[in-house]
Amino acid sequence: MDINEIKIVSGTDKNGNSESVEELTIRKGDILVLAGPTGSGKSLLLSDIEQLANGDSPSGRRVLVDNKVMDPFSMRITACLSQNMHFVMDLDVGSFIGLHAKSRKIETNNTVEKVLKQANDLAGEPLSADMHLASLSGGQSRALMISDAALISNAPVVLIDEIENAGINKTMGIQLLSTEGKMVLIATHDPTLMLTAQKRIIMKNGAMFRLIQSDDVERKHLKYFLEIDRVLEGFRHSLRHGNRLDEETLKRLVELEGANHEQ
Repeated sequence: MDINEIKIVSGTDKNGNSESVEELTIRKGDILVLAGPTGSGKSLLLSDIEQLANGDSPSGRRVLVDNKVMDPFSMRITACLSQNMHFVMDLDVGSFIGLHAKSRKIETNNTVEKVLKQANDLAGEPLSADMHLASLSGGQSRALMISDAALISNAPVVLIDEIENAGINKTMGIQLLSTEGKMVLIATHDPTLMLTAQKRIIMKNGAMFRLIQSDDVERKHLKYFLEIDRVLEGFRHSLRHGNRLDEETLKRLVELEGANHEQ
């Protein structure tokens, strides 16, 4: 499915006031973060995009695909990854990947291996082709679906509702999707993900309140936050396996903070 951009034309907030951001355009490879407190309207904006809203949702927004109004019942442009992934099929992972690839008319010879390899790069727990979908943890499910969306799904838009608690390498997952030419929209509270994106929409009272472009200062400090995330992920992994807080982890965090202040 070849789509160059989607455009979100503003509606109103919960009180019926016009949104501050009048129009938002997202193009191939763009990463857009939706930020704001709980209840600010992040999930509704994702829903508007998924449903190709045309003034018929509570927000009154319109979603244009290459500047055209599209019938949501005749085309589906989105792949959605929600906070809770549940599979309804009783299949093993390899069969699931193979069936999806076959339905997309993709050569299946190496597809299962490619998707599994990428999923294992993302996941904190190993995945294998003979594991059943129902037995996967939340992190394994999310890693599998990100890899599947990047390598098999032809949906040009990927909507993600809170990836930070999935137990996966979130920044690697987002970069994978964007390098495959997807338009990626993420609702998140995670500051590192906010800085990873080229731009972010701040949601307030159900409305698109402010559009912020990433600048040189944010990009300069992003490396620091990514390294903090890497150290903390290793720390979480260590605690989960029964280890205690070690001095080396604390020393590394102090070193990172000092190095960032010196920049």
